[in-house]
Amino acid sequence: MVDTHNSEGTGTRGGFSLLSLFRRPEAGAAAGFVLIFLFFSFFGWDKNFLTPLGASTWLNFASKVGIIAIPIGFLMIAGELDISVGAVIPAGGIVLAMAVGLYDLNIWLGVLISLAVAGFIGFINGLIVTRTRVPSLIVTLATLFVVAGLNAYISKQLAGTTQHSLQDVGPVSEFILGDYHSWIIGEGDNAFTIFRSLQSSFFIWIVFAAVCFFILHVSPWGNWIFAMGGDQDSARNAGIPTNKLKIALFMLSAMAAAMVGMTEAVLANTASTTTQFGMIFNTIICVVVGGVLLTGGFGTVTGTVFGTLTFGIVFQGINFTTFDKDLNLLFIGVLLLIAVLMNDSFRNMATRASTSKKK
Repeated sequence: MVDTHNSEGTGTRGGFSLLSLFRRPEAGAAAGFVLIFLFFSFFGWDKNFLTPLGASTWLNFASKVGIIAIPIGFLMIAGELDISVGAVIPAGGIVLAMAVGLYDLNIWLGVLISLAVAGFIGFINGLIVTRTRVPSLIVTLATLFVVAGLNAYISKQLAGTTQHSLQDVGPVSEFILGDYHSWIIGEGDNAFTIFRSLQSSFFIWIVFAAVCFFILHVSPWGNWIFAMGGDQDSARNAGIPTNKLKIALFMLSAMAAAMVGMTEAVLANTASTTTQFGMIFNTIICVVVGGVLLTGGFGTVTGTVFGTLTFGIVFQGINFTTFDKDLNLLFIGVLLLIAVLMNDSFRNMATRASTSKKK
């Protein structure tokens, strides 16, 4: 079996290799991020795009999308997809809100219950996909509407409303799950701002990305995920527990979505059953921009992070420029197309260079 992520991700031993750098899945995503960042830095200079407060606008947006995009990237590397996250996000928030507000449970117990509910949804997704061989796109599309319907129905039956208040969760819980954080050194004219108004979700995203990086690129599980995306039958014949691993990935995706829902609920002190259809496309765009192939077997956590940052800048950065806000979707569409072409160009260039070098 081929160690996909090691063969694509490591350079030549004993020194730096530009070819190895270009062959990395995140190379195109990193280059795209730099170009987009420079573009909006230039056109958004006068509107404080580069200030700590301005940066927090797109970093906060990117963090929420990024928490979900990483496990979606795992699934796409493994050759699957989960679009039910759009309904699991509000489910995470309303389960937490009802556990705390309706049943007076401790917030951390509510967090565990919310994650357990999301994990169960992911388990059902994975079980149906592995047992029936129905494409995951169809399975999770059905789950999306089932969960969305249950969100509204159960919410009305238990609480009589689709809007839930979540007040007084405690300073520690609010600090960890849903607060604004700033780090300013000094006072007055001598003050220096490291960051300002970053939401808790940003720090959760950083920690989560580091853990997922270890899983995909250091632990043996990463090889298994890449192997499933490359050739699932060969991976199964090699002894990899493909069904269990696939179910685990769907559970991870659902729990990440629930975590985003909980951070939003704590931050806003309210939770709603509204399905977030936009988040479905946002996460997929981030993963594709990050260099993950739709055909599976290729991608990195680092690339997904770069893709998420790039998307966050494009989505929010137009507010810092003089461009018409109606052009926002146009920018996103062009970004997606350019990112795919750039990632393919980097891979093709590295392949041609590697072939000619062997000759």
